[in-house]
Amino acid sequence: MAGHSKWANIQHRKGRQDAVRGKLFSKFSKEITVAAKMGDPDPDKNPRLRLAIKEAKSQSMPKDNIERAIKKAMGGEGEDYEEIRYEGYGPNGVAVIVEAMTDNRNRTASTVRSTFSKNGGNLGETGSVGFMFERKGEISYPVEVGDSDTVMMAAIEAGAEDVESGEDGHVIWCADSDLNEVATALEAELGESSSTKLVWKPVTTTEMDLEGMQKLMKLIDALEDDDDVQRVTTNFEASDEVMEQLGAE
Repeated sequence: MAGHSKWANIQHRKGRQDAVRGKLFSKFSKEITVAAKMGDPDPDKNPRLRLAIKEAKSQSMPKDNIERAIKKAMGGEGEDYEEIRYEGYGPNGVAVIVEAMTDNRNRTASTVRSTFSKNGGNLGETGSVGFMFERKGEISYPVEVGDSDTVMMAAIEAGAEDVESGEDGHVIWCADSDLNEVATALEAELGESSSTKLVWKPVTTTEMDLEGMQKLMKLIDALEDDDDVQRVTTNFEASDEVMEQLGAE
């Protein structure tokens, strides 16, 4: 998993750019509005909304923006959004899952398709790469919360499935349907997590060299640049050397 945590760090550095940040906030707003629209506008009664707010806060989204997004749902906005998942292949045959939220399915499909083909990939049928991933709950904690044994014990008690501890912090995995329960139990034991979300976790990975990673980053950047795209997940694996060269660019 070395590649994945370093990838998060590279993305985090990129995320410091204001333009990227603004785009990120609008994606969070959309998710919060839709979650509030689909369930209850009270986060205590709506696990999906609670997770969306938590994720937005972990990226320093202002409280006003969060409240505005909830008000939009209460005012009847957000009902036209449809959630769609696209699957395809990127450079070197790496698997890519694109999660979108759109009010115009045709526009989004054609943009995603052309983004894939312009960046050395191709869009497949739904299910074409999904089998290479599992839907999981991912809860992250900083290194400071405790050593790996402390976190492991808390995770077992909370009903989690696995823990990965490293210099970047602790990542706790659980079944997607248990995320709310496990996260709440961990919070009582370890305090607030730095991130709690549902993710696609790769079951099989594709090894990438530097050139492949550069092409993959171009594809991911182009996909994430689309306002309809909420999240992009891939199953790349890369050596520490490759990730360091990539981060140094």
